[in-house]
Amino acid sequence: MFHVKHDSPTQTPPAPELARGVFSDALPVAERFAALLATEATLRGLIGPREVPRLWERHLVNCALVTDLVPESASVCDIGSGAGLPGIVMAIRRPDLSVTLVEPLLRRTTFLDEAVARLGLGNVEVVRARAEAVHGTRTFDVVTSRAVAPMVRLSEWSLPLVRTGGLFLAMKGSSVQAELDAAMSAIRSGGARLDEVVVLGDDLIEPPVRVVRVVKE
Repeated sequence: MFHVKHDSPTQTPPAPELARGVFSDALPVAERFAALLATEATLRGLIGPREVPRLWERHLVNCALVTDLVPESASVCDIGSGAGLPGIVMAIRRPDLSVTLVEPLLRRTTFLDEAVARLGLGNVEVVRARAEAVHGTRTFDVVTSRAVAPMVRLSEWSLPLVRTGGLFLAMKGSSVQAELDAAMSAIRSGGARLDEVVVLGDDLIEPPVRVVRVVKE
């Protein structure tokens, strides 16, 4: 169970007004998750202390916006979920989604299990495994990832988990085009095609969110 240290040097930043617009009725749950990230996740080394002051803009709102690209009632797999970014945030903003968090490291899945229980997220499942271990056993409407690996490896790990007609959504930074150039062969060999690179939140946060959208054919 969580034991929040109130004398911890990290303090949870208050939710900015833009977060209210993004999370709407789910904001109270997002605030509780922000508190867990600022305390437990930081103490356990899952979030860097320097990230705490910018939790909302760079992590919570950033991840929440990805759900704008996810169909209603979709099954979502977040590979390399780490501290639950973007998977837990997506589940908070969109309770209609069924989210599976795939993460191989025990200390991370321990945090994820505790966070899911603490936040009462009945739409989230935690699976301790590498993405490759799930190949051939399950497929999902949408597979997501954030800051896990270059697009080449992400494509090899993710595309076998995407159902036909489903989406692979990879959150990427400003070097996205170079990564895509190197990954096109892996995307094609995975039975998919690059749809577009979508920019989200350019009127809300800096930098905005860049999401590579790949369609499984």
